[in-house]
Amino acid sequence: MALPTSITLNIVTPDQSFAHEVDEVSLPGSEGDFGVLPGHTPFFTALRTGQMWYRNGAAKHYLAVSVGFVEVLPAKVTVIAQVAERAEDLDQARAEAGMKRAEEMMGPTAHEMDFERARLALLKTLKQLQAESRRGM
Repeated sequence: MALPTSITLNIVTPDQSFAHEVDEVSLPGSEGDFGVLPGHTPFFTALRTGQMWYRNGAAKHYLAVSVGFVEVLPAKVTVIAQVAERAEDLDQARAEAGMKRAEEMMGPTAHEMDFERARLALLKTLKQLQAESRRGM
């Protein structure tokens, strides 16, 4: 049986889903970042908040992702995430405002708040800003 020459990348969030044929994928797994090429060994892992990218030829596309799971098969990668935002869809002013809100929530006056939720919001915003900065590369 011949190895596949491309990967079908499926990304599913509560708001949207899309599929692309890609040459390579890089994702932030719970145990560290990992890359996938066609023919990869199957596995399943948790997704951590971070930046993912996929490549078609020489073109790389970046996304900020958070909270979810990844299934890797030899010819398919499925990402199920709470958040998956393309770098070109990110609004830097909105991301910076979100980071300011998260920092305020974690400030000294916040005694009855959900620190984990604020931490995740801050991580998501930082990764959005990182993805936005790479868009110009």
